[in-house]
Amino acid sequence: MRPDAEETLRLVLARLSDAKAEDTITIDLRGKTSIGDYMVVTSGRSHRHVGAVADHVLQDLEKAGVCGLRVEGMPHCDWVLIDAGDVIVHVFRPEVRAFYNLEKMWAPGRSAARRAG
Repeated sequence: MRPDAEETLRLVLARLSDAKAEDTITIDLRGKTSIGDYMVVTSGRSHRHVGAVADHVLQDLEKAGVCGLRVEGMPHCDWVLIDAGDVIVHVFRPEVRAFYNLEKMWAPGRSAARRAG
């Protein structure tokens, strides 16, 4: 059985924490767009770390029964996008994250984004 959006988000955040991803935020997309319920934006320290973080998240999602995962950016690992349906995960190198600044676009108010802790 496929986990719901909240359970998928919980799995993603737990794995990001285990993988030592940095500066993780969750943006609540409900009522803003139909692309998903949550967006998670996080950083890895290097190309290798970004790839490892993304790979571990993918493995956990597959184990949890999330099917139809779509992934972009794995060959270069500057920015890896994982589309898990209800939850969209962006894993960036810090410089790339600063350039695209998705948090500003999707969460202009501080109340819309929550830092993981």
